[in-house]
Amino acid sequence: MAEWRAVFPEMGVLALFPEAEKASIPALQALCNRCELPLCGAMFPQLIYGTGFRSSGVCLLRFDRMPYAALFDVARQDAIGAAEAAETVAGHVGRHLDDEEPATLFLMLDALLPNIGSLLDELYLRLANRVHYAGVNAGSETFQAMPCLFDNQRIIGNGVLALLLKPHDGAVLEHGYRTEAETLPATSTDRNRIIHIDWRPAFEVYQELVRAKFGVEITRDNFYQYAVHFPFGILRANHTTVVRIPVMLDADNALYCIGEVPPHSMLALLDAPQVDSPDTLQNLHGGLSKLSGDPAGRELLLFYCAGRRQHLGAASAGEELAIFQNLSQASAIAGGLALGEIGDTTLWGYPLFHNATVVTAAWTNRT
Repeated sequence: MAEWRAVFPEMGVLALFPEAEKASIPALQALCNRCELPLCGAMFPQLIYGTGFRSSGVCLLRFDRMPYAALFDVARQDAIGAAEAAETVAGHVGRHLDDEEPATLFLMLDALLPNIGSLLDELYLRLANRVHYAGVNAGSETFQAMPCLFDNQRIIGNGVLALLLKPHDGAVLEHGYRTEAETLPATSTDRNRIIHIDWRPAFEVYQELVRAKFGVEITRDNFYQYAVHFPFGILRANHTTVVRIPVMLDADNALYCIGEVPPHSMLALLDAPQVDSPDTLQNLHGGLSKLSGDPAGRELLLFYCAGRRQHLGAASAGEELAIFQNLSQASAIAGGLALGEIGDTTLWGYPLFHNATVVTAAWTNRT
């Protein structure tokens, strides 16, 4: 980093840690403070470097000139808290925007925040299409609360790390899940919890759907082992599907998802085993080429959903990374195993919170 600083005196660092190395974050903070280097970063279950998933080491990504980056606590985890957080984030970000220059608001959030969808809604109300929206969830794949976001001074949970990248043309994300299933209404939800489906207890309905379609009996004991393979899709009016993977059962047998499920959403049990991997990767490559030009020879950020990896298996997930590397011919690919992703499949689209996707972006707009 001292060598970097000698060449790029206005530089900053984005650091990505795997969960197994979280105890080393304070040492990096101390090092950056001694070198007077701006620092921000997050902890993920694992890192991505090249075509592999890694549980050790740390990934340091250099900004030649440190962009606006700020760490925010989300004290209240309800609709009011989402509005308050969005007001604070948008107020700070807005002061650094030049509408003549394309910008991406890249968000890293604690995966256990239950109001991420509401936060995105509130941000869009304040910033609209002045920015592209992209981002990922950080934290532990055990879904236990722990600090996972940091800057030079703090390591926090229940927070948001906001980076304003400019000039930058946004990110692309895809999941490739297909559905032809019947839909049922989520008749009672509470942020991340699905309480009733079609006026009946959600877990009871979920068990029946999985049993009828796939012949698998899901119980409380094997829930996390199997539920990742049978996600819900929220069907939207524009015919897109937003994936929600149930990750826990609460004490009342409500289904807990990473990402909010709006009341009265139309849900379909996705045919997850038929995820279209080649189509996903081709769409990622094509979308990235349209956004930022040919990615060949460039440095790319890439985040891969932990639920997708668990569903496909480590070998198939690694194969997807290798195929994308071959398609893109990128000079370097780095990122993390994410616990939810932010973006949309259309340029200047409304920001949505997703599960089971792969999201990628050019590290900078340099050619």
